[in-house]
Amino acid sequence: MSKRLSLLNDPMIAVLLLATLAGFILPVGGEARPVAQGIASGAIFALFLVNGIRVARGDLLRALSSWRYFLPLVLWVFGGMAILGLGFSRLAAMHLPPLVALGFLYLGTLPSTIQSATSYTTLGGGNIALAVVGAALINITGVFATAPLFALLGGGALAELGNDAIVRIASILVLPFLIGQAVQGWARSWVIERKDRIVWLDRIVIGIAVYVAFSGAVEQGLARMFAPEDWLVLGAMVLAFLLLAKLGAWILSGALSFPREDRIAFLFAGAQKSVAVGAPLAAILFAPEIAGFVIAPLLLYHLLQLVIATPVAKYLSRSPA
Repeated sequence: MSKRLSLLNDPMIAVLLLATLAGFILPVGGEARPVAQGIASGAIFALFLVNGIRVARGDLLRALSSWRYFLPLVLWVFGGMAILGLGFSRLAAMHLPPLVALGFLYLGTLPSTIQSATSYTTLGGGNIALAVVGAALINITGVFATAPLFALLGGGALAELGNDAIVRIASILVLPFLIGQAVQGWARSWVIERKDRIVWLDRIVIGIAVYVAFSGAVEQGLARMFAPEDWLVLGAMVLAFLLLAKLGAWILSGALSFPREDRIAFLFAGAQKSVAVGAPLAAILFAPEIAGFVIAPLLLYHLLQLVIATPVAKYLSRSPA
């Protein structure tokens, strides 16, 4: 298990690094940019259609019945961490480019990642069922909640999004998810049987979204705007955000007197942020020349959470109750 969870053995890391590197070396621009954006939108539509098919309606009903666990989880992910992101965004604005600073707020409003939360809960000896359903519920909530919450907390800085953002979200994220839910009675078994191959759909779509986003940022002078010390500041702030997210989730679950297994599930479902939702959503919300800056904290957070999660999970599995 530990080998499978190793940073160097995670295919998503390779996808993110390759997509980012390709955006720096061979950025798509000019007349090709609208074509690339259209390909990215189509891929995102397909991804959320598959997500709608594979998330069982029964799991959602069970999640709603366990409100004592899931309500605090939702409030922490979309309340506590969103406020934390707002604070980090204001602090970062004093040291980093404004759009990168805004990326901390975007990071704070994103849902957790299902696969990572489940894997590390398993490794740490936590409640696997709660982790699976909890992260799934958070992801579904994020499709509807992240963009309006981000706009609400971002205020006037988000005027450039335009009034059509809701329409784009509804047509590219919500609509395919609802279609998937409607047809899952016929299609879910086919998707589940091919889950090992379909998981690459997630990675490819995320890679496309990251590539298009970073291509736009490179054309806008991302490399020129960042001095070496700026990268150090960004890394330090993302690491501090991650540590506070994990500490807050652990303290909150303890204050609510959750059993140890539930606390471990809450820790990973509440602090692991999802690039699988964040990168596609950024491609819808922002123009490519903006999205690359905004998702910079998210990409670094994703890498660091994998570095930290494995030793934390191993420690929890060995430590006494």
